[in-house]
Amino acid sequence: MDWKPDRSRKKAVYRQLAEYIESGIANGTFPPDKPLPSERQLAKELEINRSTVVAAYDELESNGLIERKRGSGTIISKDIWGITKKRVPSWNRYIEAGSFLPNLPVMQRIRKETEVQKIINLASGELSEDLFPLNALQEMISTRTFNGRLGYDHPQGSGPLRNTITEHVKRFRGIEANSSSILITSGAQQALHLIVQCLLKPGDAIALEEPSYHYSLPVFQSAGLRPYYLPVDKEGMNPEDLLELYKKHRIRMIFLNPSFQNPTGTYLNHNRRKRILEISSEYGIPVVEDDPYSLTSFTGKPASPLKSFDHHGNVLYISSLSKIVASGLRIGWIIGPAPVIERLSDAKQQVDFGHASFTQWIANEFLQSEYFDVHIHHLVEQLRIRRDQIVTSLNSYLPEQVEFHLPEGGIHLWCKVLGEYNEAHLLENSIKNGVIYVPGSTMGIRKGYIRFTFARENEGNIDEGIKRFRNAISDLKY
Repeated sequence: MDWKPDRSRKKAVYRQLAEYIESGIANGTFPPDKPLPSERQLAKELEINRSTVVAAYDELESNGLIERKRGSGTIISKDIWGITKKRVPSWNRYIEAGSFLPNLPVMQRIRKETEVQKIINLASGELSEDLFPLNALQEMISTRTFNGRLGYDHPQGSGPLRNTITEHVKRFRGIEANSSSILITSGAQQALHLIVQCLLKPGDAIALEEPSYHYSLPVFQSAGLRPYYLPVDKEGMNPEDLLELYKKHRIRMIFLNPSFQNPTGTYLNHNRRKRILEISSEYGIPVVEDDPYSLTSFTGKPASPLKSFDHHGNVLYISSLSKIVASGLRIGWIIGPAPVIERLSDAKQQVDFGHASFTQWIANEFLQSEYFDVHIHHLVEQLRIRRDQIVTSLNSYLPEQVEFHLPEGGIHLWCKVLGEYNEAHLLENSIKNGVIYVPGSTMGIRKGYIRFTFARENEGNIDEGIKRFRNAISDLKY
């Protein structure tokens, strides 16, 4: 056999071998009347482990290309060349060929582990169910009559909800908007996808904060964009770093999470916000502001979004009800110039023909009701208590082993773990000890960091979770 695996490729050797054999079956290299080489023979000839050949044959068999028969060896499936001429598609090749990239393996692992009820979840970026305003929503629904549409709604979303959002963002966030400048989306995630797919093209340079939740999203890589990073300190990213990046790489768009940033919890200070808008206006660089947390300030001081200072339409503003009401409602929105909103609206129509009318009605009624103010007050108080608990627990169990910035809002605590630890081993050890979090490498290029989220568990579980994390670190030392 002339073929040899290319060990410099990122693709696993067993998959390279499976693809080679599949191609050989199609072009006649491996004739249907002769058995394929045995696992032992092929391993020796290619100088690879027999287990690699077994894995390749397993994949070919699962796709219906080969059959293993005791006494006859491995043969090409008769279903390919026989009377039926039927063949199972090589689904693994299709899966790998798609342009829409999957989540990072570690994020997929975290999602699966959090489905296990016994593990303490300090990873998921959502509220616990006891923080959802379930009773208020049930009471509200029972006393109101649904008057929304059951057919396709306006391409930009429910008119009443968009009108309510204009009042909401003006009252709570200091943003002047009108209903024609708003698009209702399925949470902030869809908003980001629409912006990336509709307003940028492959090869465009973008600026992302580092560390940042945006760093973990495959959407930017799937779109073929070139990301450059803006280091975040205790006061957010430095606008002068942005200016330097623009001059070097001609940045086409900036993605920011300036209010209680995910994962650092930092709040971009006023002077830096002002300077970012100056740079945006001077060089014509659009800013995408992702704002899930500005209503969660623990100090009582308003956390005004960057968009509230934007007088020229340079900022595309994204927010949602996922982090402050309920993630399952799937209500988010984009505020921006009318032509941009029309373009994004057209794309959304192609994807899902508009948002569900019933959840839009629920969101509209709740935002207009007296329940909303009461809920936000309760939510902020509970998040502050949980923030204080995780800080107390860290100071109690790991006083010399972690450093962190105290967030004044949001739901995340960004920790530096002191000492030399293998990130993957620490995560595995933590899972074995019954607690899970997000490793720092998924949020950026810095080493030795982790993200704890304190919105998903109550104070007792938070304390127990940090204790288990302490045990996981201790176990690594021995």
